[in-house]
Amino acid sequence: MAGQEEDLKEYVYKVLVVGNVGTGKTAIIQRSVHHIFSDNYKTTIGVDFALKEIRWDPKSIVRLQLWDIAGQERFGSMTRVYYKEAVGAFIVFDLSREFEQSFEIVKKWKADIDSKVTLASGKPIPVVLLANKCDLLKIPVNEELMNEFCHKNGFVAWLATSAKENINIEQGMRCIIEHISKRVGEEDGFSSLPPRAVKLSEKDASGGAGAGSTGCCGS
Repeated sequence: MAGQEEDLKEYVYKVLVVGNVGTGKTAIIQRSVHHIFSDNYKTTIGVDFALKEIRWDPKSIVRLQLWDIAGQERFGSMTRVYYKEAVGAFIVFDLSREFEQSFEIVKKWKADIDSKVTLASGKPIPVVLLANKCDLLKIPVNEELMNEFCHKNGFVAWLATSAKENINIEQGMRCIIEHISKRVGEEDGFSSLPPRAVKLSEKDASGGAGAGSTGCCGS
């Protein structure tokens, strides 16, 4: 057993978590890292950090440095500092708010990331869109609309999530790892994980139903 542990490969990826105030960024991180949920999170000021560890396969451990960036940064000058050396990102929006308004805000966050951080080759970092608070919807997410929006705006994937009900939170973490490993593996100075399919329809480890809609766009 000791020998097997010594053979473990470890990967550390910096991942941004951005979106406007109140979309649930901190709740998603707390659910994933600490397996808890609260209705009383304080608004993030500046940036917070969390470390998510995932045993990817018997020989690989992935550590995600999750940078929870305050929504009131509003694409300001400090985001360039926060974004430095990131290799992936989540953009979070609130499904319970108006789609049209939310989509415009999401596009601004995506443009901000694309303009301020790239991989060594100059390619954009993979960005996954999290449509959060799906538990508040009375009707299913419009998958066709979400797929079209992702394709047009360069997202590698999207998932409907709920931090409260633990829907698609772990799937989101695994999804970003898969896309990071694909892109970062082509860059000098980085090692990629072995290819592995991620099944976005699987249930979360805690038993929360993966009933929220999911979709992947071409990277």
